[in-house]
Amino acid sequence: MFANRILQYYQQLRGPANLPSQVEVLNPYQNEYTWALCQQFYKKYFFDDQLRKILFGINPGRLGAGLTGIPFTDPVMLSNRCNIANKLNQRAEISSRFIYDMIYSYGGPKAFYASYFISALSPLGYMSNRVNLNYYDLPNYKNLFESYIVTQIQKQLSLNIDRSVAYSIGKGKNYDFLCYLNKKHHFFDVLIPLPHPRWIMQYKLKQKDDFINAYLDQVK
Repeated sequence: MFANRILQYYQQLRGPANLPSQVEVLNPYQNEYTWALCQQFYKKYFFDDQLRKILFGINPGRLGAGLTGIPFTDPVMLSNRCNIANKLNQRAEISSRFIYDMIYSYGGPKAFYASYFISALSPLGYMSNRVNLNYYDLPNYKNLFESYIVTQIQKQLSLNIDRSVAYSIGKGKNYDFLCYLNKKHHFFDVLIPLPHPRWIMQYKLKQKDDFINAYLDQVK
């Protein structure tokens, strides 16, 4: 089952070696309560062997996937949109809100997750002084992360991922790094960049519906 393979993958996840000493790795899968929520989510939406396309975010943040273990899913969306009650801090995260508005426009979580798997180029998150870090914020990030991310992509392909196309959630450095890796390793036939939800919600909120439609034009 797709769900079992995902859970096995997350269970063995560890952070990359040789990170700077001030960088803290966010690994929610080592938390017993979060792990139980992940099991509920993936068995609810991925309990099959269907082929899925993959969307790569950057890496989890402490209020979203760094807390729930589910990419672009904060505790509020996990409860309200996925109907998985939880006792995590019910603080909303704006990227999660956009993604679930898009998912509901698509037809809801059951329909969306039947065809798509959301991940991240780095499936674990990072903080320094309690502030979120993107993997590419670290100096020399290519040397720090290239081998690690290549390994994570290879492992996720074995989940039953469609290699005809992949999506980068983020049009800047995340997309550029995915293109760089894909050129070397030929993971996917086509890469499609999507604007990052945080950028949309912070700077283009009045055009949110237009951006949702732009996402749907690519993923439908």
